[in-house]
Amino acid sequence: MRSARTDEASALSALALRSKGHWGYPQDFLDACREELTITPERCDSEVVTVALLEDRIAGFYTVDGSPPEGELGALFVDLDLIGSGVGGSLLRHALASAASRGFRRLVLDADPGAEAFYVRYGAERIGEVPSGSVPGRMLPHMRFDLTRPVRD
Repeated sequence: MRSARTDEASALSALALRSKGHWGYPQDFLDACREELTITPERCDSEVVTVALLEDRIAGFYTVDGSPPEGELGALFVDLDLIGSGVGGSLLRHALASAASRGFRRLVLDADPGAEAFYVRYGAERIGEVPSGSVPGRMLPHMRFDLTRPVRD
């Protein structure tokens, strides 16, 4: 794991869209999500984006935003062909441990409905619903990790 580099922004954005496609969404849905899933060079430069490397390849990434005590897991994506390989769990455990070490006590996230069970497996709880930032009328699970408790594995 390491911080993303500014020159990786477009590759991370493309990875996020490929990963989102795992849930079988049609192209028009993915197109509607493109802006929200875009990672800019400025975000990479701010050190909130962490990438997982598998040899020399970016296998996935996550973002943690905010200031302690509460932050946001803004993104967590694994490249499409690596979903189910353990990369996502490694990324999430790293995100939670890194956030806790930086003084965060809670991380919230707005999950894709298909990924809700993944986050629950690692200890997140659903605390409500929020509207999608990309698709009008679509609701997303609003979830929270309590970083004062051990992470489930």
